[in-house]
Amino acid sequence: MIYNFDEVIDRSNFGAIKYDARKEYFQKDDVISMWIADMDFATPPFIIDAITKRLEHPVLGYTLRQDGFYQSIISWMNTRHQWPIEKEWIVFSPGIVPALSMSVLAFTQPGDKIIIQPPVYPPFFWCIKNNQRAIVENPLIHEKGYYRMDFDDLEQKARDGARMLIFCSPHNPVGRVWLEDELKRMVEICKKYNVLILSDDIHADLVYLPHRHIPLQLIAPEYGHKILTCIAPSKTFNLAGMSTSAVIITEADLRKKFEELLETIHVGMGNLFGFVALEAAYQHGHEWLNQLLDYLEGNINFVKSYLIENLPKVSFREPEATYLLWLDFRKYGMTDKELTEFLIHKAGIGPSPGSIFGREGEGFQRINIASPRSIIAKAMDQLAEAFAGFKD
Repeated sequence: MIYNFDEVIDRSNFGAIKYDARKEYFQKDDVISMWIADMDFATPPFIIDAITKRLEHPVLGYTLRQDGFYQSIISWMNTRHQWPIEKEWIVFSPGIVPALSMSVLAFTQPGDKIIIQPPVYPPFFWCIKNNQRAIVENPLIHEKGYYRMDFDDLEQKARDGARMLIFCSPHNPVGRVWLEDELKRMVEICKKYNVLILSDDIHADLVYLPHRHIPLQLIAPEYGHKILTCIAPSKTFNLAGMSTSAVIITEADLRKKFEELLETIHVGMGNLFGFVALEAAYQHGHEWLNQLLDYLEGNINFVKSYLIENLPKVSFREPEATYLLWLDFRKYGMTDKELTEFLIHKAGIGPSPGSIFGREGEGFQRINIASPRSIIAKAMDQLAEAFAGFKD
């Protein structure tokens, strides 16, 4: 089946945060929305069909996660990432961000140090600060558009008593897919200082060839008892509204602590339609995902060519994964606030300001290109027109 990613779907007035929160977020509601990380493509038809089929039964009461939920995850991880996992390792979570906060609560104490690697997904900061833990920053090194880990600094931070590393793999917003040697060195440092690793792998399926996502457990099984891996179909299949994800925990004691917290705060029941959607996605989603990745690569190449021809002072390195571009506007010499205001009010584009990913993000903007190409082209035209009148 050939899927149509060019279809423009009006999402306004259906409660979509990406559209119906524009007025609150940007102080205007007519910007091209390129901020929050969900897609403007239709959720795959095999998922809609599965939900529709379930609706044929008239009772929507308390529902167990049946074996198909677990087997679909097992099959997907084995086929897509060559990672054989066991059913008992899989723990439900009502989203990856909740899983991050629950892990912080379950495995650390107030005041404990937790490492993050900015510029990074803003909830990493929030789930530490809001739970009264101490943020320890191990900033990525940025060289000619390429980001890499600072292992010397990471070791110093681990040596200084950090209890946990919240790791983004692939990385949001910079789009890195970490190499095996990088992952091994990072794990070796954490192992040396007994640092628990919480790996957010939500973008793992959105990787462009020849790059390959490598789950940490595959390259460090000897440290598997100190690694938790968060996965979800939400980014891959546009299912964020289903609030359904999983945490893969191989160590029984860690798993027990996490499950006890789930029960304590009573969020372990989950969403019936999230279960149905996850199972359908992981059972039937391979071809749809392959076509999606081809389309997203086309969007990335379109933006790259457009900027080279029309806005050469704006640069970015093609992401190795994700549908997010990390655009560098620093040559224009604006402050982060000035740049954001310019893009919103002059270009009519609603991006994610780089500063929300940490101070290392100042001068950058993250844009979401998971939209029909006609929308991306319109956004680029508006951007070029706005900068045509810019006086630096």
